Amino acid sequence: MLDKFIEKHNDLLVCKEEINSAYQLLCECYSSGGKVLIAGNGGSSSDAEHIVGELMKGFLLKRELKEEERNTLVALDETKGKYLEKHLQGALPAISLSSHSSLTTAISNDVNGDMIFAQQVQGYGRKGDVFLALSTSGNSRNVILAAIVAKAKGMKVVGLTGTDGGELAQKADVCIKAPSKETYEIQEYHIVIYHFLCLMLEKTFFE
Repeated sequence: MLDKFIEKHNDLLVCKEEINSAYQLLCECYSSGGKVLIAGNGGSSSDAEHIVGELMKGFLLKRELKEEERNTLVALDETKGKYLEKHLQGALPAISLSSHSSLTTAISNDVNGDMIFAQQVQGYGRKGDVFLALSTSGNSRNVILAAIVAKAKGMKVVGLTGTDGGELAQKADVCIKAPSKETYEIQEYHIVIYHFLCLMLEKTFFE
């Protein structure tokens, strides 16, 4: 599938190895019961939300529950359990660190604005989790600080940046550098890349 993806988006050939490595890290994370924490600023913040939406519910597949899960729901409440087993979908745990406005504003006000992601990684992160860091420049201070905390906690860091990579490329275990220096073009590449990663993960765990 990666070869077909690169054939369709041949300008991403320079990222092929990193895309595959990122997929492998994410697979290892989910196979071991981990979760993915995602952060970015501005348009990258919206991308963080978007990625969560693709991972936490069906993307292209229906993601039916396992029989044991369905039976447990029905045993607890036959009527509501049958409703739940019909509508619930399998999920790949993911949290956007941009979503929690009360927490992030409290951190900004009480501590410092550049700590909004680092503090959440400190609270949510566990060894074996992955921090997916989005920064078109690769130098967003709040993202870099969070990446350092993630590494200190034994997490893996996957970066999505532009062609320069910035400081994030030095902090990440894998850094996918979209082949552009223009912010809007980098973000367009990021959408294509993370859609592919989400598709591959869904096929791996639910097909």
